[in-house]
Amino acid sequence: MSAVRDAESGMSVLHDEAWFAARASRGVQGLKAYDPGHDLVAFRRKYGTENLVELGSNENPYGPSPAARAAIVAQLDSLHRYPDPLGADLKRALAAKHGVETNRILLGNGSHELLMLLAQVFAGPGDDVVFSRYGFAVFALATQAAGASRIVVDALPDDHPVMPLGHDLDAIATAITPATKLVYLANPNNPTGTWFGREAFAAFMAKVPSDVIVVMDEAYAEMADADADAATALPFLSSHPNLLLTRTFSKAYGLAGLRVGYLIGAPGLVAVMERLRESFNVNGPALAACEAALGDVAHLDSGCERNSAQRIELARALERRDLRTYPSQTNFLLVRFGPQTAQVEAALTARGVVLRPMGGYGLPECLRITVGNPDENRRLLAALDDVLETLR
Repeated sequence: MSAVRDAESGMSVLHDEAWFAARASRGVQGLKAYDPGHDLVAFRRKYGTENLVELGSNENPYGPSPAARAAIVAQLDSLHRYPDPLGADLKRALAAKHGVETNRILLGNGSHELLMLLAQVFAGPGDDVVFSRYGFAVFALATQAAGASRIVVDALPDDHPVMPLGHDLDAIATAITPATKLVYLANPNNPTGTWFGREAFAAFMAKVPSDVIVVMDEAYAEMADADADAATALPFLSSHPNLLLTRTFSKAYGLAGLRVGYLIGAPGLVAVMERLRESFNVNGPALAACEAALGDVAHLDSGCERNSAQRIELARALERRDLRTYPSQTNFLLVRFGPQTAQVEAALTARGVVLRPMGGYGLPECLRITVGNPDENRRLLAALDDVLETLR
């Protein structure tokens, strides 16, 4: 905290956080920074990476494609050069994969950046942004930072027979008014793991006015089982210019450390967002690694298949321990531990097992558990058995 002397009064003025916050934009004044969970760097130093079981950030335990690793190494001699500001090669690879034109693609420093940028570009004071309760935390952050009003729609009830805590698409459509500029959806959703199908999404889009932009965050789309009917926005883009999707290389592709996401939408929408996109927002090694990862379909499929098998096995193991596990088509499970949730989470952390507390999402009796590899899941369950026995 610094202090200067006021020119008129001669009194000292403290330049603390409150002083600067009062001078920030109205949206930022009441904003809280994104909460990444625990300080994992500190935990790694405390326990050592070999002893720590990190199951709180929805990372891919199988890592990236060897081709992506090789592409990064090949870039090391070019670190003194700026990366391609257009990301043209990666855009061409994405366009070929998804069957779209390159002018429909916008690259981001993770999909987080793109979700924030969407609100900054298309919403502001006097506008509404609609999203579901228990939706991705960045939806609320983006809305408030833009100075828009958050319209939070109740999720499906906890006792819903098919998709407890999932998006209530009918209620979201009903919440749209002439003041609505953006609607954020996530499919599958973080942190609940829930999803909705193609028919339900088609019915929803038929109700949305054409002047409301619908954002479908598909960060976990690759991890959904083929028979799960988790809708993607891709086949709807041509008939709904107000619809877009965001995806990431952080999850299924195992490249969380490089922070690369992308958006697919109407060329006009992408062109407007390019006006505010930070120059060189995706670095050279990341561009090369993601392009290489797209070419290694076998590695992607293998990781997703292993994740699916371990998700089913872990869910069954947790349910055998009388823990309610919510449906999921992601690489994590939302699990209800009841009134002792905080004690369970703290005791596991003390044993070097890191999960994600859900109090910030309004689910204080739940923890989110990343689906690890077989060894990580085994160590989790062993520690959990010890904790539950101790608390019992």
